[in-house]
Amino acid sequence: MKPIQKEERRVANIRDEDAFQPYDPVTEPGTSMLKLNTDLPRDVGFYIYRMEPGARTTPHRHGGAEEFLMLEGELIDNDGMVYRQGDVVWLAPGTEHTSHTKTGCMIAVFAEDRESPPAA
Repeated sequence: MKPIQKEERRVANIRDEDAFQPYDPVTEPGTSMLKLNTDLPRDVGFYIYRMEPGARTTPHRHGGAEEFLMLEGELIDNDGMVYRQGDVVWLAPGTEHTSHTKTGCMIAVFAEDRESPPAA
């Protein structure tokens, strides 16, 4: 087996502030993400999503299933469901929602496909 080449591996640490980039400072202030696979669109694949206290996502529809693990804090969905540290969540393709956090949170996310605005 050949050694893994430098260009074949990317490593970052969730405690490194510089590893995070703003998710969308215009529509989602207070949110940031750490994503290593830059070959995929921003909201597809695996990434770490962080929300500061009081941050809110824009309403959106999932093009594919989304799975996430709550690493820290609490996240509240628009239907009142509260996700806490240690919760593993699956949302079906086509799910429409918006979320917010009072405490701030960090989430490990896997999204199969892109997000879009909710149906009118």
